[in-house]
Amino acid sequence: MSPLSAEEDFARWREERLRHLQAPDSWLALIGLFWLEEGDNTVGAAPESTVLLPSGPSLLGVLRWREGLLRWLPVAGDAQTLATDAGGAPSIVTCASLAFFVIEREGRLAVRVRDLDWAAKRSFAGIELFPYDAAWRIEADWKPLASPLTIEVPNVCGDLKPVQIAWQAVFKVGEVEVTLLPMSVSDHGVFFVFRDATSGRISYGAGRFLNAAPPSGGRIVLDFNFAYSPPCAFTPFATCPLPPPENWLAFAVEAGEKAYAR
Repeated sequence: MSPLSAEEDFARWREERLRHLQAPDSWLALIGLFWLEEGDNTVGAAPESTVLLPSGPSLLGVLRWREGLLRWLPVAGDAQTLATDAGGAPSIVTCASLAFFVIEREGRLAVRVRDLDWAAKRSFAGIELFPYDAAWRIEADWKPLASPLTIEVPNVCGDLKPVQIAWQAVFKVGEVEVTLLPMSVSDHGVFFVFRDATSGRISYGAGRFLNAAPPSGGRIVLDFNFAYSPPCAFTPFATCPLPPPENWLAFAVEAGEKAYAR
């Protein structure tokens, strides 16, 4: 890829990222996260509701979670079975400008609530990025680990998720050899979570995400210009993986997104 086409790709990505964050269903729209218990969970504006809505009827309905089945029983309307995000896009329930859906995390269920009119109530000026720097488009070696390992990756809630790792990206920054461990590898690409010396100063404190195209011929391209802040940078109602200690970089990666100024 030529430097010009890389910069053009970066500009397109930046514009698409901005459109996504400005959308009614962006991470900035989240206004609540409520963990469910087995049995009946009330949804409404009444203070005692399991899922507390900021407006609407005192009781909008009941989320019934029993024996692995999740049913939505509205006060008005037909009952329905809801899909969580475990298998893809979750079912979405709307009430005026509010919407909610159910996520599944390690066998636990939680409801995320969105305000679809969030953009009319708060300003969003976008995100600052470092200028594109071709030096941060790095072609790394894609090497198998001598012995695959399983590491416990925490999220911002403190929960640990086991991640099996069999590969590593190996490259040099100056004279320093660096390895990055992927958090997931698929036919569609490789996903990394890392922090560096900009974290907490210029970029988001908990680290950043990086997607890479599938490796080819024992090499993988890591373009840190496309490093982006996780959902937790925009809302306290997201559950994001944190970088493992192996992915804490001692140097500053002055590329990609800077911290979001709320």
